[in-house]
Amino acid sequence: MADSLAALREELSLANRILAHEGIVDAFGHISVRHPHDPGRFLISRHRAPALVQPDDILEYTLDTEPVHATPAGWRHYGERVIHGCIYQARPDIISICHHHAPSMMPYAISRAAMVPVYHLGASMGLTVPFWDSRDDFGSTALVLVKPEEGHSLAKALGKSWTILMGRHGATAAGKSIRECVFRTIFSCKNAELQTQARLLGHVEPLDAKEVELAAAYNLRPGPLERAWDYWAKRVLDAEAQVAPAKAASTAAGMAAKKAKKPAAKGKRKR
Repeated sequence: MADSLAALREELSLANRILAHEGIVDAFGHISVRHPHDPGRFLISRHRAPALVQPDDILEYTLDTEPVHATPAGWRHYGERVIHGCIYQARPDIISICHHHAPSMMPYAISRAAMVPVYHLGASMGLTVPFWDSRDDFGSTALVLVKPEEGHSLAKALGKSWTILMGRHGATAAGKSIRECVFRTIFSCKNAELQTQARLLGHVEPLDAKEVELAAAYNLRPGPLERAWDYWAKRVLDAEAQVAPAKAASTAAGMAAKKAKKPAAKGKRKR
């Protein structure tokens, strides 16, 4: 956990951009973190694409998903923040939550095929991944979770697990820190990709229960988490550093062109 609220906002905003850069989220999806000093609150970005999130975008909510502070005019809130608030209510041990619609996971959310850990890093998602279907409790919906009763239903289905598939919608992963949540989210998506590829070859050989237990414990240690985080952070920060000069050059060129097109001032009329 970051030492201060400001540092936590920095870390959460970077987590948003890492998940976008790694192809887990696109225009949609979100990650949150429980407040470091008040477990009855959590932090999540205002309503915007994860790749654009900066520390100043991070807002604070109660676990009933009500904003704690007044927000600037024109700012909107994620409708699906109930996913986060309801899971935090049900699971005091959870510190960070990510909801996404990663392409590698969607076939499992659509087909109901069981997703199982097939390699050591995939063990972080747990031995089994529960499946939640909104139809079971709510019939046909718009397939977004915006009502507290929907969030509570999802949290109940998650139970003691760390990852859950959501029928025809996506997936949600949780962790004991932002970095663990990002780690579990990214490697559960990679596991899904590898499982699909193995199925195309004709056979899937999952990890057994003991392998899952040992591999998860090994890979969720601080060392592996930091190593992976540093790698992903460098990738996104390097990409952003390349974009910044190009953007500045484009802005300068635009201003120069605009200035060149401006008519020259007329000379003073002679008397």
